[in-house]
Amino acid sequence: MEGGGVDGCPSMETFAKVAEAGVSSPQFTALCSWLVSELRALCPLEEDVNPTLGPEDAETFQIEVSGLLGELRCPYPSLTMGDVTARLSTPDSCLQLLYFLSSELLAARLQARKKPRSVEEEDQAHEAVRELQHICQALGMPPPDLGCPVHQLMEDIEAKISEVLSTAASEHGEMVPLLKVPLISEQWRALEGIHGALKAEYQCRQRMMLTRFDVTVESFHWSERAKDRGTAMVEAFRPFRQSLLGDSHVTLAHLLAAREDFSRIIKTSSGASQDKTSSAVKKVLMGSVPDRGGRPNEIEPPMPTWEKRREGGGGGGYQRWGKRNKKKKK
Repeated sequence: MEGGGVDGCPSMETFAKVAEAGVSSPQFTALCSWLVSELRALCPLEEDVNPTLGPEDAETFQIEVSGLLGELRCPYPSLTMGDVTARLSTPDSCLQLLYFLSSELLAARLQARKKPRSVEEEDQAHEAVRELQHICQALGMPPPDLGCPVHQLMEDIEAKISEVLSTAASEHGEMVPLLKVPLISEQWRALEGIHGALKAEYQCRQRMMLTRFDVTVESFHWSERAKDRGTAMVEAFRPFRQSLLGDSHVTLAHLLAAREDFSRIIKTSSGASQDKTSSAVKKVLMGSVPDRGGRPNEIEPPMPTWEKRREGGGGGGYQRWGKRNKKKKK
């Protein structure tokens, strides 16, 4: 742990300097509290140690440390035996406490690295690597080195993005982002909820489209000629059907990447849009088509039907129909 420390832990020089201040120093208690918090993230500990604000909280801090050392089964009698408020009365005992907590943290981190990751954690790690590979490929950078520290890789990506943006600004003008204000955690969670709702609606519309597609294809099998070619028709439609599967690939990253020019609404009837969407099909005029009806007020009444005489009732349906017609004539 000499030098800059291991895995974020302070160096031995820092430990010695903080231990000289003693248990009444907020810096010492804050360092102990940080070590315990890192340890609790890896081990299911019940006891916790809180930093102090001044010498008046030193006794409470030592009581908390005593409970923690008991749970960790500390092997040092000088830290576990005798008066609780006198165990950390010397710089040597404070330094011994820091050494013990740091060694426990280092051992817990080594055990965590040896522990096999779950399938979900493996998928997340692979997804993160794929995203980094796509980012480097899009920026024209070499594939990321998995042994490189994450912060160094992010700094290289940030520098490359700044270079690309400056080049793009000189060629295409300034690219102003559509989202200009930073968001807080609640706003990000709200955006996640909106994204989830839109994704669910997309999936619903996709299922409806696929159902219509299946029904349309199935209707082709009703003809007599299609019965002998059913297998060939299924094989022909299968690639199109498979291409329609899959979830939406739109993420919040697309929102961050959007620029102001994306928000410009261009009418489809404008000249620029029609030039891009013009085709020979749009110039074909449809001729006369059969009348499909759909006007209930023009439908003739149905022809009367004969029914058996009911008990206690009148005549058949023809007689009742005649009565209704007579009433209408009146």
